[in-house]
Amino acid sequence: MPYGVPSALGYTQAIRPGRLRGSGAARNRRLTMSTYIDAGGRLHHDLEANLALTCPHCQVLSHVTPIAVPSFEELVAHRPKQVGVVYRCDSCNAAIFLRFPIKMFGNNRIELGGQFSEVERPREKFSYTYLPEEVDVLFRETLTCYSNASYNAFASMCRRTMQAAFADLGETGKLRVFDQLNDVRVMADLDAATFIDIKRVIFGSDNDPYPDLPTLDDQQAGMLVEIVKDLLYQVYVRKGRLQQAMMMRRFFADESIRNLKPPKSTQSG
Repeated sequence: MPYGVPSALGYTQAIRPGRLRGSGAARNRRLTMSTYIDAGGRLHHDLEANLALTCPHCQVLSHVTPIAVPSFEELVAHRPKQVGVVYRCDSCNAAIFLRFPIKMFGNNRIELGGQFSEVERPREKFSYTYLPEEVDVLFRETLTCYSNASYNAFASMCRRTMQAAFADLGETGKLRVFDQLNDVRVMADLDAATFIDIKRVIFGSDNDPYPDLPTLDDQQAGMLVEIVKDLLYQVYVRKGRLQQAMMMRRFFADESIRNLKPPKSTQSG
């Protein structure tokens, strides 16, 4: 079963068995790990102690514990293609619903696929205070698409958001964002193919030859959401907070100077 780890860009992703790296016996154990429901209706997986998700309720990256598993008899009788399992967030005790594909029905066990999907995804957080109104409206909808796992609608909304930002920033601001994207590429160690797709989303045009937008999977969308959040933070939020902090510093400095001035003396005639 995949387990949550923070990526280089700061979001939580599921590491699939086939993508785990290692050597020797340790790597072989990872590649042969299994997830199944036994005849008693109990869920088994090799990485149970390491299964962590960002809870959609408390927004904490937390270990989760299975609390409700469909009965073996019901699954064998109806033979669905997928099965839902209810987990408990160990941080806030809220219920979290995960959906697993079924690989095989055996005599005394039901094999599940290692890659699950989250029925409820946590909402992405961002400080919208300093965004222009149009960018604010579009980016809120962008993050809603991502939280609903509508990754290609999310990519389209990312482009609309950045187009609105470029219209506000002007050509000089757009070039500055391009430089920041190249910095992100180096810091996050993005491979060439991923960087090209992300650049197409952010800087591409609706007039580009079809398809003008790449088709994204969950991992590509996860990288894109962090990059767009970082770019908007740099050009709007960081600048706004710095300007506000400098304004407050000047205000308190002026107050201090006024308080240090000696009162004017009055002379009697």
